[in-house]
Amino acid sequence: MVLIIGVAGAIASGKSTACQILSEQGAVHCDADKLVHRMYDPGKPAFDRIIDEFGKDVVGSDGFIDRKILGGKVFGNPDKMAKLTKAIGNIQEEIEGVMKQWRKDLNNDDIALMEAVNFMDSGYGRYSDLTWLFAVDDDVALKRLMDRNSLDLDGARQRLASQRHWTERKDGADIITHNNGTLEDLVSVVNIEIKTLKTNKKNNSLPTSKYNSWWNAKTS
Repeated sequence: MVLIIGVAGAIASGKSTACQILSEQGAVHCDADKLVHRMYDPGKPAFDRIIDEFGKDVVGSDGFIDRKILGGKVFGNPDKMAKLTKAIGNIQEEIEGVMKQWRKDLNNDDIALMEAVNFMDSGYGRYSDLTWLFAVDDDVALKRLMDRNSLDLDGARQRLASQRHWTERKDGADIITHNNGTLEDLVSVVNIEIKTLKTNKKNNSLPTSKYNSWWNAKTS
């Protein structure tokens, strides 16, 4: 059966780069953010709900929701983020559906990656085989955000503050990768980890995921 890995981590932790590395080696990859973005394309119910909630100025010149403008309205504000989540619709059903389809369609030797910032906190790990958490020190994340997203220090801090710290999730993760170094360092670590996973899967020696116990304790 396909090995489904949930890839979690805050912004600028390197999870997307890790997924790109593995995708280039043949892994199937779904970015949950992009999946969710398609849920509020023009013509879909969430499009109108978002405009009703946040105003017409969130629509860009191309007629689509401008995620940068929308993000500026919700990042760092839990109440507004909750309103956005409600407006979008049943995100969990959408993401769960992709992973269930992978189990039907993909082969035994395949590896599939579901990448999501909130993969662990939203309960998605119940549908994967293991979770891989990427962590980064705050000072490194701030610099990456400022360089990559052209943000000032306050803007970068606001983005980072909207994310849960990796230490709040560590007990539910099967693999934790600290990505404070170079791209070459990340490539090396990711390749070592995936090689180990493939070997363990071939030998039927993958350990039981920590996620379900963590999730049950969190939600009980």
